[in-house]
Amino acid sequence: MAKLRGKAANLIGSWSFLIGLILAVLLGVGFTGSYAGTMVWLVFLLGVVVGLLNITVTESSAFLTSGTVLVLVSFLGAQEGVFDGVAPLLANVLRSILTLFVPATIIVALRAVFGLARR
Repeated sequence: MAKLRGKAANLIGSWSFLIGLILAVLLGVGFTGSYAGTMVWLVFLLGVVVGLLNITVTESSAFLTSGTVLVLVSFLGAQEGVFDGVAPLLANVLRSILTLFVPATIIVALRAVFGLARR
């Protein structure tokens, strides 16, 4: 039964990641209209679900490395206006992807720290 729960949680986490990424891109492109505030919260909550359900202990290190690089590069690219002259739409998409990845990365990092503290 525990194995079924693990598979179900992984499936929910995988779908949360995919849906969150699609919604983040739609939010960044501006296809949300009057639902933009709701979409930000939905993408954020999907990031929390991804962090809680999708990343296993063995995947933590790789996720934290790639997630941290993605968050830093996205933040710097969006903040410093690197893409404003070339593709201003890309800066909006990067900000939306940050909304998905920041909570997931924080949760996985906290889980990893607690795991290290238990050893």
